[in-house]
Amino acid sequence: MQPLLLFAVPVLLALFLQAMYGAVDLLIVGKFASSADVSAVSTGSQIMTTLTNLVSSFAMGTTILLGQQIGSGKKEEGGRTVGTAILLFAGIAVIMSVILVVFAPQVSSLMNAPEEAFQKTVNYIRICGGMLVIVAYNLIGCIFRGLGDSRTPLITVAIACVFNVAGDLLLCAVFGMGTAGTAIATVFAQIVSVIVSFILISKKDLPFTIKKENIRIHKTYLRKMTAFGAPIALQDLLVSISFLIILAIVNDMGVIASAGVGVAEKVCAFIMLISSAFMQSMSAFVAQNYGAGRLTRTRKALHYGIAVSFTVGIVMFAITFFHGDILAGIFSSDPEVIAAAADYLKAYAIDCLFTAIFFCYTGFYNGIGRTRFVMIQGILGAFCVRVPVSYIMSIQPNTSLFHIGLATPISSILQLILCVGFMLWLQKNRLLDDEH
Repeated sequence: MQPLLLFAVPVLLALFLQAMYGAVDLLIVGKFASSADVSAVSTGSQIMTTLTNLVSSFAMGTTILLGQQIGSGKKEEGGRTVGTAILLFAGIAVIMSVILVVFAPQVSSLMNAPEEAFQKTVNYIRICGGMLVIVAYNLIGCIFRGLGDSRTPLITVAIACVFNVAGDLLLCAVFGMGTAGTAIATVFAQIVSVIVSFILISKKDLPFTIKKENIRIHKTYLRKMTAFGAPIALQDLLVSISFLIILAIVNDMGVIASAGVGVAEKVCAFIMLISSAFMQSMSAFVAQNYGAGRLTRTRKALHYGIAVSFTVGIVMFAITFFHGDILAGIFSSDPEVIAAAADYLKAYAIDCLFTAIFFCYTGFYNGIGRTRFVMIQGILGAFCVRVPVSYIMSIQPNTSLFHIGLATPISSILQLILCVGFMLWLQKNRLLDDEH
């Protein structure tokens, strides 16, 4: 319990600051700009969050491979793994940046961005579209976690958060730049964060040396990173697409519903923090112990993680279900937007109970390299349940955001059942014994 919590707490704090990073944009826009600006930042940030999560998920392959190499004592391979990751993710960043800048209007149209907020959404995407900085930050964070260091990423995101808040206040509250101001502040803060990350990593004693000859594509490590990371990234991409589809459905209901869901999503980023922290921590913690052949210890970590996460999940359920309007009021001063957000949050409150458990399972399976199962259960939950249920709910007479939001906890129930079933199969086949 103690080593897991010591690793998880900095991850939790970093995730909290990352949530603050995005929430401050919406909070300040909600207080100093129009509902159209709130809708634009909501839709635009959701798109950017989807792409950021995609990069972070794919980089999880680096975390898992590096963790297993450290755990098994093959530290000399770490330099070649990191060198391969640097070139791979640089290429990904360039391609994604070009796509975002060129096709921002088409992406906004696909998201059914309300007419009043359409051009603002396009501007937000184009300003935030430079993915090189986002990719660099996420890759550095994944490398540190693979080494067992969760504190350094916390420091870098804390610095970025401070600069983002200052930029938002200056550009939105003082100069009244609205959506464009939040986007500029976000990009500037990310640049500062990456610069600080490089300074810190240059002063840190690493268990391996990164030489010039290491910075090339090593096919062996590329295959392993891709085998671990691609299923996680594909799963997260498709799950994010399912949420984008729900947002597009809601956007068709008008700017108030769109802004309400945008506010609710920012609140959700906070109420899901504990579960997300244990998922990330479990992946790195389990990967090192799995590499060392200590599978009994990985199972204990899973049980402790579920116990702590579920306890907090109960508290989050109570707060969100009964006081969602207070939470939504932090991000908006419009009574209609607050009411819409609170209605949607009731469904997410229920989801807190299920994600507290199955997120821990997901982190565990990532750590032992069973990422294909993680991909399968995520896709089934998203496209066999979440999307169809949300659509069916949306076409019912007198539907509400609560009814549409129920698609999320229903999909989580299916994913939890699949996770428990897969664990029973692994245990039955003695694939989690220390000798394996």
